[in-house]
Amino acid sequence: MGPLDFSGVPFTGFCGAPALAPLTRPSWCEVQQNVIGVVIGKTDVRSFPDRKNIGTERYTFNFTIRDSPTYFINVQSWGREEYIRSLSESFRVGDCVTIENPLIQSKEAEREEKFNPVTPSGYKLLLSENHSVVKTSSCYDTDTRLLALLHLPVKDPQDYYSLGDIVANGQSLHGRVLNVLAAVMAVGEPKYFMTSDKRKGQRCEVKLYDETERSFPIVCWDNESIQLAQSWIPQETVIFASDVRINFDKFRNCMTATVISKTIITTNPETAEANVLFSFIKDSAQAGALPSPVKELPNETINLEAVVDVYTVEQLKEKALQSDGKLQPLHGIIYGYISTLDIDENMSRVLRNRCSICRFIVNEVSNTCTFCSDVPPEAKSTFASFDILVDVTDHTGTLHSCYLSDCVAEETLGCTVHEFLMLEEDQKTALKWQLLLERSKIYFKVTSSPNWRTGLKVNLLSCKLADPIEASQSLLGRDWNY
Repeated sequence: MGPLDFSGVPFTGFCGAPALAPLTRPSWCEVQQNVIGVVIGKTDVRSFPDRKNIGTERYTFNFTIRDSPTYFINVQSWGREEYIRSLSESFRVGDCVTIENPLIQSKEAEREEKFNPVTPSGYKLLLSENHSVVKTSSCYDTDTRLLALLHLPVKDPQDYYSLGDIVANGQSLHGRVLNVLAAVMAVGEPKYFMTSDKRKGQRCEVKLYDETERSFPIVCWDNESIQLAQSWIPQETVIFASDVRINFDKFRNCMTATVISKTIITTNPETAEANVLFSFIKDSAQAGALPSPVKELPNETINLEAVVDVYTVEQLKEKALQSDGKLQPLHGIIYGYISTLDIDENMSRVLRNRCSICRFIVNEVSNTCTFCSDVPPEAKSTFASFDILVDVTDHTGTLHSCYLSDCVAEETLGCTVHEFLMLEEDQKTALKWQLLLERSKIYFKVTSSPNWRTGLKVNLLSCKLADPIEASQSLLGRDWNY
């Protein structure tokens, strides 16, 4: 079995496996050749209890490589945590890799394709820490034809649901796994959290659109897909997402898509169907028919790592006075604490209804969205969201009536709206006192608002307990910003 020449014929030896045709049951053999391909899909590292060594864990991750328009294959890695994490961090989706001495094994299609991408091969590759090596290289150094494979969907380019079809079918598609072709409207910032069993998690929501639907959420929960999503350019990128899970979000009362371990996302696919969508994007942008990504995601999508300027409350008030009501939007950090947080009294001061399409707060009297005026009433729905006014205080003064809302409020409180509604009154009070008067690192956006009673509109972008040393150094040792 010779090395791959990217024509698809040698790779048939892996995916079609004529050399291994006599195998009639799962088995494996070592391939004393190099396998070269471009990575088109990849999962995060996971761990499982080691049955042979009780009390220890084995680590694993999977990826999918492709070397021709026809053939691609799944690769599975198992081993020690250090080996697996190091290997996983050495390449990303879109990289070219050379696998030396892989093991080839028959796959149990029905069981394995339930959680892994469906491939045209009856086999998979296994990586052994003792025998196999994975090396990354530039696609230009190997064969430029590999680059073109990144833009070919792994499924029939005509086999997909439009976003309008998904919305129209509604809950009948709940739990289904299917393909989606859509354009990127907006990419949210990754949100990080800690699960109940103390594991770190992340989440990123992307808004999609096409000719049939102006806003449809797809959610990424793993680091690999989140990193891929961060490379997409809103209103310029088209994706073909194969095998995403469709769900009905009962809290937002809308359909959503979720990237799962089976999913392979092709960015800017080179297909006739995608070209039609590209034309729609261009025409819509020129006609000014699309809302801005900021309007589509009213929550701030700014990269918090880029915010480094530290202010005191007094400095912000002075800036507002000096600007004569024309303060430009300002992002910064305050080391202070929440001094007012009324979450255990009137629920009308804690929760507001938002439009499930644009996520803006709806009219309280009519309970309808005035922003989505071109959407039929029967297509509109609302969902409950946090919308809390809090006071932020430091050693120089207090900012009154700051907005703590939506996802930022959920992260700060450590619970969703649904979980909050399940709390008893004494539990809400206990939650309040966990947050009140605790020194925090607070990211904010402040704008002038003459109609607002303080003259400033302050939105909290993040509020987490501050590192004592970091807060002290900031308060005592830096030049303040004016």
